[in-house]
Amino acid sequence: MDRLEELSRKKPVVAAIHGPALGGGLELALACASRIASDDRRTQLGQPEVQLGVIPGAGGTQRLPRLIGIAQALDLILTGKSVRAGKARKLGLVDEVVPKAILLDVARKRAAALAGGRPAPKRSPLVPEKLQEVALEDNPIGRRFLFHEARKSIRKKTRGHYPAPEKALEAVRIGIEEGPEAGYRAEAERFGELVVGDVARHLVEIFFATQELKKDTGVDDPSVKPARVEKIGMLGAGLMGAGIAYVSVEAGIPVRLKDRDDASLGRGLRQIAGILDERVKRKRLTFRDGEEKLALVSGTTDYSGFKSCDVVIEAVFEDLGVKQTTLKEVEREAPAVIFASNTSSIPIGRIAEAAQRPEKVVGMHFFSPVDKMPLLEVIRAKSTDAQTVATVVAIGKRIGKTVIVVNDGPGFYTSRILGPYLNEASYLILEGAAVDEIDSALVDFGFPVGPLQLLDEVGIDVGSKVAHIMQGAFGDRMRPPEGFERIAASGRLGRKAKKGFYKYEGVQKGEKTVDETVYELLPGGVRRGSIPREEIVERCVLQMVNEAAYSGAKFHDRSRSAR
Repeated sequence: MDRLEELSRKKPVVAAIHGPALGGGLELALACASRIASDDRRTQLGQPEVQLGVIPGAGGTQRLPRLIGIAQALDLILTGKSVRAGKARKLGLVDEVVPKAILLDVARKRAAALAGGRPAPKRSPLVPEKLQEVALEDNPIGRRFLFHEARKSIRKKTRGHYPAPEKALEAVRIGIEEGPEAGYRAEAERFGELVVGDVARHLVEIFFATQELKKDTGVDDPSVKPARVEKIGMLGAGLMGAGIAYVSVEAGIPVRLKDRDDASLGRGLRQIAGILDERVKRKRLTFRDGEEKLALVSGTTDYSGFKSCDVVIEAVFEDLGVKQTTLKEVEREAPAVIFASNTSSIPIGRIAEAAQRPEKVVGMHFFSPVDKMPLLEVIRAKSTDAQTVATVVAIGKRIGKTVIVVNDGPGFYTSRILGPYLNEASYLILEGAAVDEIDSALVDFGFPVGPLQLLDEVGIDVGSKVAHIMQGAFGDRMRPPEGFERIAASGRLGRKAKKGFYKYEGVQKGEKTVDETVYELLPGGVRRGSIPREEIVERCVLQMVNEAAYSGAKFHDRSRSAR
């Protein structure tokens, strides 16, 4: 890269970028005299190395801050996020954005202009950016504050589990304070430390496993092809149903959304519109794109429009009788349709007992919030045929999910593993531990959210229902704590009811405040004891480990997820 940079000073080299320029690709472009990108949506630029447990290792921590400023460079390097061409132009990361058809012509002309002594046009910084540059980046005190705040933010997010962002910050700081040569040396040393570490090794393993999973069709027979899906029917416009409808229209799939009354349907449609509006505000979508995607969803309180659906997904109440009745109604309206249940615990085979065509019944277990959680669990009952599985796996990939295929059984894989973990957190509350004490201990351990915040997201009533189903299947090791049902019975259902373990009204967005009145429903009342954080972590996590061992011992040979 140094040789390329040196060459570009004598004989200008211009990077013409179409498609992803990530990691080493961007570092190559940074060493060039100028960068021109296509306006194609596939063109993205970024330094994703921290997501693999390492840092940019070919000069990225040094050249990027010098090109676009320290604060903007840190935002890319420390998060691993990528930006599209338009945003890259605003950042000053590329000098020009042009249609793909003229990209090479423009790049050649730019190289000739540079060789003739005419500099590339540079974007003039806006006044707020210039003020930030003067206040923070152009003086030692401001830079010290900038690096201090960045380090504080890293430690808050990583809880000390991921060393790469802090190592990247060190390399950037050394390059700024001690010069490029010291910076390149610091970058190489820190990259070398990280690349042989356990964190990077495991993250790289996960990356390759995920890439392999993307190629998995969900079936063993390569001759089985997924059916064409041009329209999805969605039953239930609650948080889950509306979330599934949103990710479908986001992927360009028309959706017919049904609920029991206009009020429920309206809430679901508003949820979808709200997510799209937020994406438009964040410039992730154009206004026109948002309007076009919203037009893909239509609502109904009956089954009109369902005959033309290829797949119907249900997200109705977690009750076997309700789901079987729903299945029969769908088969009357659209006999040939694939029926996918979003159940989190009821065996698909039990639901399929009510079907005229059980081979077309399958599980699609989404996770809340659907627009943010990447996992989709596809459940294959004994009666489910291969094309049905292949079709819903293809839908999952189309809507951007990481899809795993598992065999049928109570709780499937994820709910079965998660159930004992949530149960143990519930027992800890009954023993006197505080809500935030439990959640913070497990977040510090490495979970993105604590178990009680997760219950609020899933729905406390749903969690209680699933727990009893799991107990019926697996016995007392899945037994939920007695008295815990009082929380759900009191109307505390979690986020969807704006009342759970945490407050959802009267608090600022992103703020987590425990609703202390929840303790009044529990033994011991509002007085909380103290349980050591190590005990909280061990009790909850080891329950998951134990259940994974039970599950693996029984299903290893039969479940695709075990591979």
